Order: sequence, then C-alpha cells, then structure tokens
Amino acid sequence: MAHHDLYDDHTLSHEELKFREHTERAGHFIRIDLFRSAREEFKAALAYKPGDEKCIQGITEMNYNIQRDKKVVFVVAPLILAIIAAVIIFS
Repeated sequence: MAHHDLYDDHTLSHEELKFREHTERAGHFIRIDLFRSAREEFKAALAYKPGDEKCIQGITEMNYNIQRDKKVVFVVAPLILAIIAAVIIFS
C-alpha cells in the first residue's frame, strides 16, 4: 500500500502524524460500518491530542451507532428465529 499525502508534510510532529493516522483509519472503519473499530481509533487519537473535540464527537457518534445496531439485532434476530421455527413446524 502506497503512502499518500498524510506523510508528505515533513513539518508535522510525530504526535500529529500519529493523530492523523488514527483519525484517518477511523474514517475508513466508519465507511464500512465497523463502528467499534472506529471508536477505538478515535480513542487512540486522543492519546496524541487529549480533549480533541472531533475525536470526542466521533466517539459519541460511534457509541450511538453501536447501540442502534444492537437494537436492530435484538429486534431482527427473534423474528428470523420465529420464521425458521414456523417453517420447520408447518413443513
């Protein structure tokens, strides 16, 4: 994998590079709905910029997405099981 412009600015400190690396990785995880992984990347980024509002907001949004997905699973899974049971019983 080729490095892109994240590493082109040689004036950035190590901390800034690591912060950008984690926040960029979080963005990639969000695009593929891996909200837990994205949340962990935002948390890791906070180690390099404590109190960063965008990271804190990102963590809040990921927590919301994770909770929303849990609710969907708790509603959909029993319905699927009921359908499977009905098919087995009535076939």
